Amino acid sequence: MKYRYLPAIWLFPAVLFLMGCIQKKGDKQVEAGKDWPVYLGDHSSSQYSPLNEINKENIAQLDLAWEYHTGDDVSKNHSQIQCNPIIIDGILYGTSPKLKVFALSAATGKRLWEFDPDTTSKYAQNVNRGISYWQDGNDKRILFSSGSDLFALNAETGTLVETFGISGKVSLREGLGESAQNLYVVATSPGIVYDDLLIIGSRVSENAGAAPGNIRAFNIRTGKLEWTFNTIPKPGEFGYETWPEEAYKTVGGANSWAGMSLDEKRGIVYIPTGSAAFDFWGGNRKGENLFANCILALNAKTGKRIWHFQTVHHDLWDRDLPAPPNLLTVIHDGKKIDAVAQITKSGFVFLFDRETGKSLFPVEERPVPASDLQGEEAWQTQPVPLAPPPFAQQVFTGDEITDISPESHAYVSGMLAKVRTGRSFIPPSTQGTVIFPGFDGGGEWGGAAVDQTTSVLYVNSNIMPWILTMINIEGDKKGDSGTAERAYKVNCAVCHGTERQGDPTGTYPSLKSVSEKYSTKDILNIINAGKGFMPSFKHLSKEVKESLVKYLAGKKSVNDTHELGMAKNAGTFPYTHTGYNRFLDQNGYPAVKPPWGTISAIDLNDGVIKWQVSLGEFEELAKQGIPPTGTENYGGPVVTAGGLLFIGASKDGYFRAFDKDTGKVLWKYKLPAGGYATPAVYEAEGKEYIVIACGGGKMSTHSGDSYVAFTLIKNNSK
Repeated sequence: MKYRYLPAIWLFPAVLFLMGCIQKKGDKQVEAGKDWPVYLGDHSSSQYSPLNEINKENIAQLDLAWEYHTGDDVSKNHSQIQCNPIIIDGILYGTSPKLKVFALSAATGKRLWEFDPDTTSKYAQNVNRGISYWQDGNDKRILFSSGSDLFALNAETGTLVETFGISGKVSLREGLGESAQNLYVVATSPGIVYDDLLIIGSRVSENAGAAPGNIRAFNIRTGKLEWTFNTIPKPGEFGYETWPEEAYKTVGGANSWAGMSLDEKRGIVYIPTGSAAFDFWGGNRKGENLFANCILALNAKTGKRIWHFQTVHHDLWDRDLPAPPNLLTVIHDGKKIDAVAQITKSGFVFLFDRETGKSLFPVEERPVPASDLQGEEAWQTQPVPLAPPPFAQQVFTGDEITDISPESHAYVSGMLAKVRTGRSFIPPSTQGTVIFPGFDGGGEWGGAAVDQTTSVLYVNSNIMPWILTMINIEGDKKGDSGTAERAYKVNCAVCHGTERQGDPTGTYPSLKSVSEKYSTKDILNIINAGKGFMPSFKHLSKEVKESLVKYLAGKKSVNDTHELGMAKNAGTFPYTHTGYNRFLDQNGYPAVKPPWGTISAIDLNDGVIKWQVSLGEFEELAKQGIPPTGTENYGGPVVTAGGLLFIGASKDGYFRAFDKDTGKVLWKYKLPAGGYATPAVYEAEGKEYIVIACGGGKMSTHSGDSYVAFTLIKNNSK
């Protein structure tokens, strides 16, 4: 962003007014203040507000200020709102479950404008966690993504900026190569603004036929692609030798879907990446696989690599880095050091010198088990930081089996005896392998908050084991069920289950009766365009798509032509898996001892955990006399100068304020739907507010369509 020069007489008051309010070019790092101008508060991704009007002493007076309903129909599916809204000059910008963008009065919740990116498609959909803002004088723009498009809007009117790309939008497939043009590419997290550039990652498929996860920078004025960083290196590029020679032509993923952080003064952007596709078998990508599962430090202007650190070598466990790194200053060995902290799904916190990439605490490469899957070569070691200690348990054994009842303990014991468990980084297997912490963390996309005055990091965590079971599909090529069933196993079973039973949480529905609900034409349209959280499978051959339609309609036999098409689309993967399955007891509670959800305060100066408490509870268990267990949780915390830590996230649907120094709950409010998003803190018309999106929809909870804001209500008797 840029500002026009002002006469000297106005310079000092203008700077005071603008500090912390709007994004700025130059030495000043973009920070939250009266405004919340960037996704997660600031370019440092600190999730911290210096506002203190709402504090420990008056938190009991916090109450509902306004509620805004987007008007989206959320009754028919598990829609969500994961958006962390931004607030600039008294205007709140956010997104709806159907990805409409809107502007509200931040003081009243009154809508100023709304933009619907696609009123015609009933299929394509993805979640959105936030938007980006850019300004040069009177030119103010909102940048956001919906489906495979990146849009630029006039921030004052909500209309498309016609000079950006083609009539206000560019394709997120730009710069990914010809083979990616029909593949699934969206962006769930917003890009970050540096000067006139929007630097952005993407979400791609995690199965066969994934697009590459290149990092790109688009010119905000024109939409032109300015630079690309190849996360799967090409010949002659650093890291190329960590893959097979031809991998850059066929392997996808290694993408950054979680957002990123920016040191504006140094001109360095810090980018977390995820695993290469396919997630759980890497026989076609033998090697360490740079730059999958890395924190990357790139020159923000050019995209050139400055340094990197790989947190998982040759990932076989879907250990994507799940959130933007936090930029902060720590006292280490008696010196002030500008650092970058990265949380992980494993429950680790890695801490690096921001300029050099040197780890500030020792990291040990520990030997891990080998794989016994056909063609797989697991990497021999994995990096483990020796400090801070993990904020989530690392191993699930018999000693950690749930103790909420004798019946639950016995049920889980029987299941645990049948699968592989007992240490970290056990490779996937056809027997079944416990993934712990689970696929959704440890840490997750809600991110961690950092108190910039104390260098204490606050992070919520899921303590949930999952079971991953691989299936060898090589023998299915000419099995009795024909190639249609194999097409289903390769492309659909990972979400909808091998028996079409769906996901118990309702995120991925059962397909057993899909032919009663949809015509064959409708099924084909959904395969091509996607629906809800299902990506498009347009890239599959005509023969494979016909096979899938026939299989879902109950017709399993197809001819040899279909088998040829299937083979071309399946790539070289001999395995699929039975889906993403939580390890639960017979009543649907986690198989491990409570707590099942926590929030931790970690001192990054000394590398120690100051406190850890449960987050959320099940009322029915509390009535049985069981202490608060915590629940699964999605969305992150914010911390304020008022000494408070605010977080929704928990399955019980409460919004809570914790004492940031002790972890004691000081206030809570039952939301209209689950607050599975990170809140924002701001000031409007002289009052401090906290706002959170209430979209629900996860963990089998009901969906919602509202944003709820809170402020101090004087003389409140509560």
